[in-house]
Amino acid sequence: MWEIGEKKLNSRLLIGSALYPSPANMEESIQVSGAQIVTVSLRRQNAGDKAGQNFWNIIKSLNLNVLPNTAGCHSAKEAITTAQMAREVFETNWIKLEVIGDQYNLQPDPYETLKAAETLIKEGFEVFPYTTDDLVVAKKLVDVGCKILMPWGSQIGSGKGLMNPSNLKAIREKFPDIQLIIDAGIGKPSHAVQAMELGYDGVLLNSAIALAQDPIKMAEAFKSAVESGHLGYQAGVMQKREFASPSTPTVGTPFWHQFD
Repeated sequence: MWEIGEKKLNSRLLIGSALYPSPANMEESIQVSGAQIVTVSLRRQNAGDKAGQNFWNIIKSLNLNVLPNTAGCHSAKEAITTAQMAREVFETNWIKLEVIGDQYNLQPDPYETLKAAETLIKEGFEVFPYTTDDLVVAKKLVDVGCKILMPWGSQIGSGKGLMNPSNLKAIREKFPDIQLIIDAGIGKPSHAVQAMELGYDGVLLNSAIALAQDPIKMAEAFKSAVESGHLGYQAGVMQKREFASPSTPTVGTPFWHQFD
């Protein structure tokens, strides 16, 4: 059991709802993933038109926790307005805060993100801020009241995995009581395992499933990967050694000699 945003969940996988080959494929992939949180974008899904309404009906039918995001925003003011609209449309105080500072690599703007987070928290939002793996930015977000942080593994949609595991580990060690979710850059199940083995609380991804040759099978793979990585972290991974060490001792009398 995992508690985040005052809700108790079983799955630590958060899944996006964009880029799938078809609505039916999206629906089945989300179901197979076992995810209990699905992200949606108010800007990319116009609930007022027919396509937007059909999309929203599918999301509601899944009976999951909706995490609206402010994708496409480039200023704190824009993100705050989008978040306020999303709260009305999706009837939730959860918001995945994205304020993009560079259109080329989609890196978040730390200044505008911090400004928006502070305002939204005062307005009663549970803010899930998308940030880089910068420890100082993470600290400032926590200082304004964020209980959840979502550092990237690498650039959105890049599939590169965890570019700086040491930075991510430092954030985990600095904030043992903050919910940490890797957001962006995950490309294959092994990346998700690595993130969870670092002690992260969850993984959010979209492209890695939606753009796979078989999104449904990939959704199942990521479900297992997140579970496996978390179990590995809980179990305690063995420490690396400088030299070889035999797993089967060779000192002493072979056990079968006792039967001679």
